[in-house]
Formats: sequence, structure tokens, C-alpha cells
Amino acid sequence: MASIFTKIVNGEIPCYKVAETDDYLAFLDVNPNVEGHTLCIPKKEVDKLFDLDEDTYNGLMRFSRKVALAIEKTIPCNRVGLTVIGLEVPHAHVHLIPLHSMDDARFIKKVKMTPEGFQKTAAAIADNF
Repeated sequence: MASIFTKIVNGEIPCYKVAETDDYLAFLDVNPNVEGHTLCIPKKEVDKLFDLDEDTYNGLMRFSRKVALAIEKTIPCNRVGLTVIGLEVPHAHVHLIPLHSMDDARFIKKVKMTPEGFQKTAAAIADNF
């Protein structure tokens, strides 16, 4: 059965898209730690990050770097953190999180955003990609 991320890639579930190439997709996390919290995924569904073939893994990191640089240009923050957990969705992905403090990376507090807020944030990051 396809993961929720594969359904997003296939257009079956909408997302707030930030960036896309033939092989990778970046979109806002709908349950964000902070504004600008973005997920980067390979379009090819593989459960665990370290099970990706080397080219796909390296490509995901290059893509994620470009997205992180766009986030830094868009969202005021001290830096953009990268974390990989991978327990909730069986599809390799990285979280890019604009950090103001260590608490922003802990997944214990979430921010609420309106659909309009998500759209505005996604468009602003996309413009800097």
C-alpha cells in the first residue's frame, strides 16, 4: 500500500508544495513545529533513509540543501536544522526546521497555521528556491 507521501507525489492528496524536481519533492509539514517546517522526500518510495541507493540519498541531501537555503532566505531564524526520524511515515524523508531555539527541534510543541498561512509560506519559500 502506498504511503501518504506517495499519495502526495501522485496528486491523490494535496500539499503545500515548496519545491519539486523529477526525483524529489519538498512540502510544508501540516503539523509544523514552527512556520516553514518542511519535509523533503524522494519521489521513489523507500521506507528507511539509509536504504536509499547512494545516488538517491546524495540527491536528496543536495535537494534538501537547496530547500534549506530557500527557507533561510524566507523565514527569520538562527539556522535551519535537519532531522531524520522516520517512524510515522514509512517513506524516507528529512525535516527542515527553522530554528530559533533547541525546543523548535524537539517535536513537543506545534504551531497552528491557517490554509492561507500555509499557502503564503509555501509560495514565499518557493520564490527563493
